[in-house]
Amino acid sequence: MSYRSEITPLSDRDCFYIADRHKSAFDYPIHCHREFELNFTEHAVGVRRTVGDSSEVIGDYDLVLITSPDLEHVWEQGDCTRSDIREITIQFTSDILPESLLRKNQFDSIRRMLERARCGLAFPLAAILKVYHQLDELAHHKTGFHAVLDFLDILYELSLCDEARTLSSSAFARIEVRSESRRVDKVQQYIAQHFHEDVRLETLADLTGMTPVAFSRFFRQRTGRTLSDYIIDIRLGSASRMLIDSTKTVAEICYDCGFNTLSNFNRLFRKYKGCSPTEFRENFRKKGIIV
Repeated sequence: MSYRSEITPLSDRDCFYIADRHKSAFDYPIHCHREFELNFTEHAVGVRRTVGDSSEVIGDYDLVLITSPDLEHVWEQGDCTRSDIREITIQFTSDILPESLLRKNQFDSIRRMLERARCGLAFPLAAILKVYHQLDELAHHKTGFHAVLDFLDILYELSLCDEARTLSSSAFARIEVRSESRRVDKVQQYIAQHFHEDVRLETLADLTGMTPVAFSRFFRQRTGRTLSDYIIDIRLGSASRMLIDSTKTVAEICYDCGFNTLSNFNRLFRKYKGCSPTEFRENFRKKGIIV
């Protein structure tokens, strides 16, 4: 199954395209596009935002950066009843900052932010308020060379935010996870290749030359998650992707993704995704247009 691939208004001769919309409803279907996107919404409390396999009800202010061409996303009306919604969408090409520039020390924070945003990145209110007036000015009357500089400044300010959250699981977004720690990277690559099997703590500890207890502590310190939570996230992300991309039954997907029992799969899926696997499949398909 494929979802609508949006053809954006951004031309090859422009660095970015900006749309400032005042609206009372969200009616665009789930979609993806090759351009990077920074999307801001105001007065949209109750709207449901879906990015990959993440689905959340947003508050009055929402700011999300997406840098993957294949990551489906949509903002749905949900329980929002406001008639004064404002949405500022900035779409820009991946080459606005060439790789040679992103590898410079001064651009390191932006590079890391763009990489994280391949799974979608949601910014906290403090970061939104910090760039709010810049977004407003950019949407109103900034054009040309200085507009590009102002936009890059917005990206830089956002890149300094440590509280930004990734939204979609990497497995659903089909993003290869890489770590700056060689030992963590080695473990993550092993899990990516063997998550459908019985992944044992002792095996992973041996890969790093640590005892199981030391490795568990090390992994949590470096990733911010327990090993168990990390493996569950990979398995559920892969299962979510299979639910929308294949016609396999829920039971088949359950065992293909390394879960031992269907009941455990259903319980964990509801706990982390807020719905059953069947509901996830049905809800996701209702949001899109098959092309």
